[in-house]
Amino acid sequence: MTLMNALPYARHFIDGAWTESGTVGESTDPATGEVLGTFADGGAPEARAAVDAARRAFETGDWARDRDLRARALFEMSDRMAERRDELVGLLSRENGKIPAEAALEVDLTISKIRYYGALALTESGRASEVKPGLYSMTLRQPAGVAGVIAPWNSPVILSVRSFAPALAAGATVALKLPAQTALTNSLLYEIVAATTALPQGVFNAFTESGSSGARLIVADPGVDVISYTGSTHVGRAIMADASASLKAMSLELGGKTPMIVFDDADLDAAVPVLTKAITTFTGQFCMTGSRILVQRGVADALRTRLSAALEAVKVGPGTDPASEMGPLIDRANADRVDKEISDAAEYAKVLVRGGRITDGPLAAGAFLRPALVEVDDVDRPIVQQELFGPVATFEVFDDEADAVARANATEFGLAASIWTRDVDRPLRVGRELEAGTVWANTWAVIVDQMEEGGFKQSGVGRLNGERALEEFQEIKHIVHPAPRAS
Repeated sequence: MTLMNALPYARHFIDGAWTESGTVGESTDPATGEVLGTFADGGAPEARAAVDAARRAFETGDWARDRDLRARALFEMSDRMAERRDELVGLLSRENGKIPAEAALEVDLTISKIRYYGALALTESGRASEVKPGLYSMTLRQPAGVAGVIAPWNSPVILSVRSFAPALAAGATVALKLPAQTALTNSLLYEIVAATTALPQGVFNAFTESGSSGARLIVADPGVDVISYTGSTHVGRAIMADASASLKAMSLELGGKTPMIVFDDADLDAAVPVLTKAITTFTGQFCMTGSRILVQRGVADALRTRLSAALEAVKVGPGTDPASEMGPLIDRANADRVDKEISDAAEYAKVLVRGGRITDGPLAAGAFLRPALVEVDDVDRPIVQQELFGPVATFEVFDDEADAVARANATEFGLAASIWTRDVDRPLRVGRELEAGTVWANTWAVIVDQMEEGGFKQSGVGRLNGERALEEFQEIKHIVHPAPRAS
């Protein structure tokens, strides 16, 4: 970042150089509305340059063939991020609205993830066999080519790295698009990658845009071989359609509506604090937000009372206040949108905790919203079926395991679920029946680099994390070599 008018100015990083755009945008603090800095606002020209640079680097350089180089670059990149960890945490907290502890969680998980993929870059997973006498067969994993990565504003550091780190480890080159809401954070991430001396020119290219013309070019361009997108299901469907002309490989992690299933024998002392965090972490702007509380009838009254009290007690405020337990939404428009969803739900459901917009006092200038809890019986209601992307949860009562499973599976989403019980077998028995890519037992949002993550149904296709993440950016080549025994 450079200085313009005494404020930070963020640029793109393409083909090893910092680049400008004809349009300049402003980045604002969601807690105050204050302008934090300005940024070069990209689009199709920047996407074109990024894709072309990535294609040249893939076809003319050694990156696709040199796994030692890839590992060395990723290890160095993790070191560069560790060196600027505190700076990145502070900027992410202020621009994105996360409280500092949540921003630190995102950055710390990212550092370890880059190191993990540095190690995987050295891992060979091909097979070889003499399938018939004198007929040898082997498979080789080769990088697919140029990876187009599109990541969202809610956790821009980890969600972009979660895609581009395995792409780089696999030997692909990258054209990355990040959104304008976190332009300054994006640029700091670009700086960290640019400081990686082992990374060849053009292997990593990144731009920020407030619109979608650049992202659309990446999706449709025949010079891009793989798309990795994290975001809404609606946009994911459009990306799949636009990419169909060139039959691109596709990794999509999309929306979620995570059911938190609490059985009669659950430890409520352990469950209530986690359920509260599941609703309020990242201000509910998280694809795995625990936005559906499913509770068995025997403990429904107790949980209703305790969870309502816990949500009402959540301290909402800016990240600059050490007492804050939940920050603002990304902007006032989103805060207003979520507040309206709560009001609309009151027409067909019982509002247990109204929450909603803070419109007076010192927080009124920001995008602050108190958490809400809405009790609903009919799973077909909009507040159950739609991803709100805010600190709002439904409260739904069920009778037995079959009822719990039916309710949990009643949406188009299938990203994650959580089961709370003292029965040692129930998490496996119930979890087997849930249509979800991740199922937690007596916990929530535990994600590890070594194990795959992704969605069932309309929550996406493909997997990230674990060894499978590399496969999303690779092709498998089968080589057959006859070498009969000498007569």
